[in-house]
Amino acid sequence: DSSCNRILSVYSAPITKVHAPVEGKVISLTDVEDKAFASEALGKGIAFMPEEDMIYAPVSGEVVTLFPTQHAIGLKTDYGIEVLIHIGIDTVELNGKYFKSFIKQGDHVHIGQEMIHFDREAISKEGFDNTVIMVITNSHDYLDIVPTNENQLSLNQSCLTVVLS
Repeated sequence: DSSCNRILSVYSAPITKVHAPVEGKVISLTDVEDKAFASEALGKGIAFMPEEDMIYAPVSGEVVTLFPTQHAIGLKTDYGIEVLIHIGIDTVELNGKYFKSFIKQGDHVHIGQEMIHFDREAISKEGFDNTVIMVITNSHDYLDIVPTNENQLSLNQSCLTVVLS
């Protein structure tokens, strides 16, 4: 992928790829309608306008946090990369309605594993933005977090490149 080759020519550091957690249209994190995410205060990352109702593991690692409302999940790879996936904006207010988890805190997941089902249509009908946001919460531990330059992603594609130190 061209963005990866460009990264390799700029950095002489090892990289790790993070896969798309959902199929859909790619949105720049700075364009997300949530100030904490858009400002990158929670970490560098990427967002998606989902075209399906399933969140898949973008990395292999441990489920370190599964919010009781199932609208957000935190993963940590074996290499220490901390990934937060947040389904929708302000969807915590739904108290778990329209979300069903297939994993639990402490589980080890593999890339592509089904984690959380959510009903995009029902979430939208309730007036919520169903943008899926994914950030590397420990971004400061790495040289850079580079989002893909693709506009549309499917599950087998990487969407973030983490440039290790």
